[in-house]
This record gives sequence, C-alpha cells and structure tokens, in this order.
Amino acid sequence: MILQGRKIFGGKARGSAMVSREAVSFFGGVNPDTGIIEEEGHPLQGKSVSGKVLVFPHGKGSTVGSYTLYRMMKTGTAPIAILNRECETIVAVGAIIAEIPCVDQIDIDQIPDDAVLLIDADNGRVEVVNRGDERS
Repeated sequence: MILQGRKIFGGKARGSAMVSREAVSFFGGVNPDTGIIEEEGHPLQGKSVSGKVLVFPHGKGSTVGSYTLYRMMKTGTAPIAILNRECETIVAVGAIIAEIPCVDQIDIDQIPDDAVLLIDADNGRVEVVNRGDERS
C-alpha cells in the first residue's frame, strides 16, 4: 500500500512503525537521552522511539520540543523518520534542524504498529511494505 503526503523534511528511511493515536510531546514527554516516552498515561509510555518510524497525529507541548528532537539526533536516540496527520510547527522545526525525514497529511489510521515502512520524504511517499506478520 502506498500513502501520499506532503514533505516537511526530505530524505529516505526504512524501518518499523511505532504508532500512537495520541499526540506526542518531545519536551517532557520523551527522554532525550534514552528515546523512551515517559509521559504518564501515554499509550507508548515506556517504549523507545529510537530507530523507529514514529507515527502520530501531531505534536503538542512546548517549543523546546524542537530542540529536544535535535538533541535526540545528536545522542542517537531520535526516530529515523516522522509521519503525522498534521505536522505542526514544533515537530516541523525539530525534524528540519535534526534532519529527520518527515511527511504529513498522511492517513495514519492506515499504518499498523510494527509495519515495515519505506519512506521517501522527498516525494511525500510512504510505502507499507508489510503489516506485522503479513508479507508483501
């Protein structure tokens, strides 16, 4: 399955999807030293976004979240790509300064958790290579 969206920051990535149906806050919600989501009650609490394609509707919280994404890239704990339904300014600036491929205007409900994704952010293209245990 191919999903078409809008490029926020270009690049290519291949990896496993980590999907949240709730917004993510990078400042205070994600530990930049470990990549683990620490926000109390968040569906991904206790899971690491490091090396994953992080899929979530939109960001939330302080503008410091942009710098947190940059810090995560510098410490090696950042997601390898970000997909949003709507990428607001905090996540957009963070992805740009951290040089993380980012695409929005994606129907994230079509992406199952742990699916392998091919991201071509230069063209706003996301390919779902497999869905969990299914092979394509």
